[in-house]
Amino acid sequence: MSETISYPPPLRVSNGGRAAPLRRVFALMLREMATSSGRTPGGYLWAVIEPVAGIALLSMVFSMALRNPGLGVTFPLFYATGMLPFTLFTHLVGRLAQSLEFSRPLLAFPGVSWRDAILARFALNLVTQLMVSYVLIAGILIFYRTRAILDFQTIVEAYSLCALLALGFGTLNCLLQGLYPVWVHGWSILMRPMFVISTIFFLFESVPQPFRDWLWWNPMVHVIAILRRGIYPSYDANWASPAYVALLGLGSLAFGLLFLRRHHQEILRR
Repeated sequence: MSETISYPPPLRVSNGGRAAPLRRVFALMLREMATSSGRTPGGYLWAVIEPVAGIALLSMVFSMALRNPGLGVTFPLFYATGMLPFTLFTHLVGRLAQSLEFSRPLLAFPGVSWRDAILARFALNLVTQLMVSYVLIAGILIFYRTRAILDFQTIVEAYSLCALLALGFGTLNCLLQGLYPVWVHGWSILMRPMFVISTIFFLFESVPQPFRDWLWWNPMVHVIAILRRGIYPSYDANWASPAYVALLGLGSLAFGLLFLRRHHQEILRR
């Protein structure tokens, strides 16, 4: 009579519940901090100090050549209100575009998805850039007589729109850069004139027609105007459209996520 062998039931791998995605994203954030700044004296602190020092130095240099700001009485604050959101946008887009490439070794694990890689890079770099903005604006308000009256609700609105726009374009660039590596150079070429036409050094209202109508389509012009409206109480900027920036950010995000879902495996195999 043959003996019946009973096998134990197969092991069930728990997904960790609802907190599992957050733990994965946090782990990816810690990995990036350790990889990018872990070997540098001062570690992650340099990720904040370096851009603060760079923007502060440029502000001092430009203030010597452009003594009369478009708003207020001090050029460093006017320059910072333009440069900080522009830097946040370009930095986030650049980092998000490399999300899959940076986390490629970890994406081989079944528990880590390409969405986790994008979200982790977005969260870490957004927090870093917000800290840069806080330190720099607080320093200017302390050391200069700016006569600024901060409207925190409007400031949060401006940074939220800028973050959404960067998330959308960064996700879209992650798709395009993965499928067409030459797009890296194309985006670089497109962004070079953006530093000049994003109203960092001047006001939108000072641009003559018909160039002003063309400049309106630049979403960063709207973000910078909304931020300046939150810092300079005399600046109305009623032409700035949060809806336009939000629709552009959401549209590019939806397009990027849709096609990344279809093509992320192809990108990872390259």
